[in-house]
Amino acid sequence: MTPPPWPPAARLLVRDAVAADLPALTAIHNAAIRTTTAIWDEEEVTEADRLAWWRARTAVGHPVLVAEVDGAVCGFATYGPWRPKSGYRLTVEHSLYVDAAVHRRGIGRALLGALVERARAQGLHRMVAMIESENHPSIALHQREGFRIVGHMPEVGQKFGRWLGLTILQLDLDAGEPDAEDPAPAVR
Repeated sequence: MTPPPWPPAARLLVRDAVAADLPALTAIHNAAIRTTTAIWDEEEVTEADRLAWWRARTAVGHPVLVAEVDGAVCGFATYGPWRPKSGYRLTVEHSLYVDAAVHRRGIGRALLGALVERARAQGLHRMVAMIESENHPSIALHQREGFRIVGHMPEVGQKFGRWLGLTILQLDLDAGEPDAEDPAPAVR
C-alpha cells in the first residue's frame, strides 16, 4: 500500500546536519536498531555517541545530510571511508535512514541524490552500498538511482536470531554510464 501524498503545504528540504539535529538522528538510528535489519548493531547509541560520530565525519569533510519536512527531521544520510587503506581513498560507503513513519514518500531518493551530488563534487570515484539482502525496497531504490549489484554474501551476519545476507551495490561517480561488468579474474 502506498502512503498518502504529503499535505500540499509540506516542504522537503535536504541540508547539512547541525548539532541541533542530533536528537532526531539518534532517534531514527535507534529505531532502526530496535526494529530492522538495516543496521546490524544490536546496542542503541546515545546522543553523545552521535555527537562524536557527527564531529568525526564532518571534521574530515564527509557530509552528514538530513531531510526535513516542514521543520521536522525525518531522515539522514552520510558517507565515509569504504576501507581504511589509502588505496581506497576515492571510494566511499554510504548510509541512509528514513523514519519509518514516512517511508515511500521520496525522502530516501532525495537524500541519496544529494549525497551522490556531494560525492561527485568531492571528486570521488565510487560509492558503495551494503544492504541486507531482504531489504528489497532499499535495493530497488539504489538500482533506480543507477547503482548496480556487484556481489552477494550469504549469511555473514546475525540479528533477531537469524542469519542475514549482504547485497553489495556500487555507483560509478565519474561518468554518466555505469562501467561494463568487470570480467572475472583468471585463476592460476
